[in-house]
Amino acid sequence: MDKTDVRRSKRLSQVLRHQPGSVGIELDPHGWIDLPTLLDALAAHGSPMTRDDVDRVVRGNDKQRFEIDAVLDRIRARQGHTVEVDLGLAPAEPPAVLFHGTPRTNVESILASGLDRRQRHHVHLSPDRETAERVGARRGDFVVFRVDAARMRAEGLIFWRTDNDVWLTDAVPAGYLALDL
Repeated sequence: MDKTDVRRSKRLSQVLRHQPGSVGIELDPHGWIDLPTLLDALAAHGSPMTRDDVDRVVRGNDKQRFEIDAVLDRIRARQGHTVEVDLGLAPAEPPAVLFHGTPRTNVESILASGLDRRQRHHVHLSPDRETAERVGARRGDFVVFRVDAARMRAEGLIFWRTDNDVWLTDAVPAGYLALDL
């Protein structure tokens, strides 16, 4: 994506994941908003985009953060919300090991208390180390944790998988984590 589309992607993330009210819209209970309504609201609040711009951003987003329902002409963020939404995901059986990339400055806290969702609805986990590295590297010096997802699941913790292969769970207690050096 070029710089303009990166900026558009960040704006869509802000509106669809965190602050729909910043452009005067409300997401439906599952996080969807009609595309024409979103485009009108963005234009009215100084961030005009065309349908082609949105389609290009959705196609070009390496993390596939957004999904479009072409039949109903609507859009939503796939995960990462801080506003209340029900993504309608069914519990899923995770792979034996999942990964989490994070800035190195978080290691001590994570080893002491595990991973929590903070302001988001879930902890986000990656199916492979490479993806976790990309996530962790966004903020500079990083580490990758291995998550014993098989043991978590066996002990009753629940996982969900999004269509873009992000694994979600409510929390990862420290006992299920190990630095993946």
